[in-house]
Amino acid sequence: MGMLDRVLTRRSLLLAVLVTVLGLVGLARHRETRATERVVDRLLDEGAANEQRRDGTDARVDLPEPVQQYFETAFSGDPHRPRSVRIEQEGTLRVGGPESSWKPFTATHHATVHSPGFVWNATVTFAPFVSVRVRDAFVGGEGSARVALFGAIPLGSETGSPELNEAALQRYLAEAVWYPTALRPENGVSWEGIDEQTARATLEAGKTTASLTFHFSTADGDGDETVVERVHTERRYRAVGDGFEPTPWTGLWREYEERDGRRVPTEGEVVWHLDEGDLHAWRGRVSEVEYRRERGHRRAWRFDSRLPPPE
Repeated sequence: MGMLDRVLTRRSLLLAVLVTVLGLVGLARHRETRATERVVDRLLDEGAANEQRRDGTDARVDLPEPVQQYFETAFSGDPHRPRSVRIEQEGTLRVGGPESSWKPFTATHHATVHSPGFVWNATVTFAPFVSVRVRDAFVGGEGSARVALFGAIPLGSETGSPELNEAALQRYLAEAVWYPTALRPENGVSWEGIDEQTARATLEAGKTTASLTFHFSTADGDGDETVVERVHTERRYRAVGDGFEPTPWTGLWREYEERDGRRVPTEGEVVWHLDEGDLHAWRGRVSEVEYRRERGHRRAWRFDSRLPPPE
């Protein structure tokens, strides 16, 4: 029985170590989850506190023709004016250069409409049982990025640099096609016409200013529909090593559908235009969109829930 006792003792010790490690990982993951929930809560609280909507303002006054036509398409129904939006996404992305492999991800994206802000919380699967949690955000006029292995072990973070702030605000402006009310002039966006199908949008948040060129296209169906086909900038800061490099960047939008009285894209792609060739870095599909109009928000509404919050 001596040998059996020793084997059982070793197995018990290994089991105890495993349970301890799993418990520590679980605790760390819970802390990361709560940290993200607090960022989302802050986003929604600040969005409600800083709401600048001016009822009665005509969003089409002095707008370039393609922008007017786009708004007529985007709000073809009679949608309510939301204060925030929750978007569920799935797709693939690349970490590395043009030859790197695609990795699947799922994400929940929160954004406020009347003041710029978002939190994008994604789980990226690198291998069976190996995933990282990625959180990109723009809250309170400040950009941030955080990566955690298994959603528990921090691997890196960045907060508040001018380059990150500008890149994050550009992202908000590009993704506002999912919540087009944010693109109206009364919500801080100024428009400058370039030609019959192109206009430049500029948005300020605190000390940060972001501009993107919007390219519109018209599709003939039951009637003419003008949609955003792509957005572009010649310089969006891209994280390289320990710093940032200004790099040409394009967001592509397609497969428009009506969601709650809005015409929004359900598929998209992001491309960095590098010297060595284009890096298609992100391809995503919207699986669910929920527009919220109430001023407050439910604390029980968490980023990792697939169910809508109670009304």
